[in-house]
Amino acid sequence: MSSPVIKSVQEQVQNRKIATGHPSKQPYQKQKRWFKMALFLFAGITFVSVTLAVMLGPVKITPLTVWKIILSHFPMIGGMVEQDWSQAQDYIVWNIRLPRVLLGVVIGSGLAIVGTVIQALVRNSLADPYILGVSSGASVAATLVIIFGALPLFGQYALSIGSFLGALLSMIMVYILAQTSGRVNNTRLLLSGIAVSMVLSAITNLIVTMAPNEQGIRDAMFWMMGSLAGAKWEYLTIPSFVVLFGLFFLLFQYRSLNALLMGEETATTLGINTDTFRKVLILISSLVTGVIVAVSGAIGFIGLMVPHITRFLIGSDHRRVLPISAFLGAIITIWADVLARLIFAPQELPIGVVTAMCGGPFFIWLLRRQTYSFGGANR
Repeated sequence: MSSPVIKSVQEQVQNRKIATGHPSKQPYQKQKRWFKMALFLFAGITFVSVTLAVMLGPVKITPLTVWKIILSHFPMIGGMVEQDWSQAQDYIVWNIRLPRVLLGVVIGSGLAIVGTVIQALVRNSLADPYILGVSSGASVAATLVIIFGALPLFGQYALSIGSFLGALLSMIMVYILAQTSGRVNNTRLLLSGIAVSMVLSAITNLIVTMAPNEQGIRDAMFWMMGSLAGAKWEYLTIPSFVVLFGLFFLLFQYRSLNALLMGEETATTLGINTDTFRKVLILISSLVTGVIVAVSGAIGFIGLMVPHITRFLIGSDHRRVLPISAFLGAIITIWADVLARLIFAPQELPIGVVTAMCGGPFFIWLLRRQTYSFGGANR
C-alpha cells in the first residue's frame, strides 16, 4: 500500500476519533488541560462581569455592598450579613440591576448555544439565529401578542409560547425551502433563511405600523431592537430552565454534533440518523430562540460571533465549545447591556444596536476571509 493511501486512511481514522469523542491520547490531554483552564477563566470573568455590571450606574455601589445585599436575600445566610447599606441601595441592586444582569447572562448563553448548533447544522460559518429567520419568526408572533393581545388563551405565557411557535414555523419554512430532491442543501438553507428573514421582518414592521396607538409603536420598536430594560425576577424562570435544558441536552449529543461538521455522509456512516437529528436540532433551536426573543426582543450577532471566537480558542469539539460559548455569550451580552445603558445616560440604547455595531464589522470580516477552517475543513 502506498504511503499517500496510508496517510489518507490515518487521517480518516483520526477524524472519526474526533467525531466520536476519542481523539489520540497526547493531544487530547493537552486539549483537556487547556479546556479546564479556559472554563475556570471564563467562569471567573463572568462572575466579575456580573459584579461590575451591578455596580455601574447613576448610583455607584461598591462590590462588597453588592454581594452583601445579594447574600442578605438568601434564606439560610441572610441573617448573618451585617446590614450597612441603605434601603434605596437594596432596591436598586436586588430589584433593578441584578435581575437585568442575570437575564443578560441567560440571553447571551442561549443565543451563543443556538448559534453554535445552527452553524453545525448547516455547516456554514455565516449562520446564526438572526440570519436563518428564527429570530424574525419569533418577532412576528411576539409583536402580535404585544400590540394586539394575540393568544389570550395562554395568559401570561402567551408571549413565550407565541415566540416559540413563530420561531419553529419560520425554521420549518426555511428547512422546507432548502430541500432539493429530499436533501437539504446548505447554500440553499442559508439563502432561504435570509429570504424568509426579510419577509418576516417586513411583516413585523407592518404589524407595528398597524398599532392602535403611538405608545404601542414605540414599545414594539424598542423591543424589536432588543432590550433588557424590563427585566424582572419572574422573567428569569422559564428562560433559565429552557437554556439549561438545551445546553445539557446538546452536551449529551456532542458526538453527533461533531459528526455533522464532517458532512452528512460521514455522520451517517457513524450511525447517526441525520434526518431525525436535524429535526431535533431545529426544535431545540426554535424553543431556545423563541423563549429568549419573548423576554429580550431580537438581539443579533451574538449567535454569530461567539461560536467563532470559541472555536478559535479551543477547537471544534462541541463538548468544549458549548459550555465555553455559554460563558462567552453571557460576558458579551452583559457588557453590551452596560454600554447600552451608560453611553448616553440617562437615555438608554437598545442592546441590539450595540451588538450590531460590533457584529456588523465582524460579519464583514468573515465574508472577506478567503478561507475559513470550520470543523477541520477549509471552506
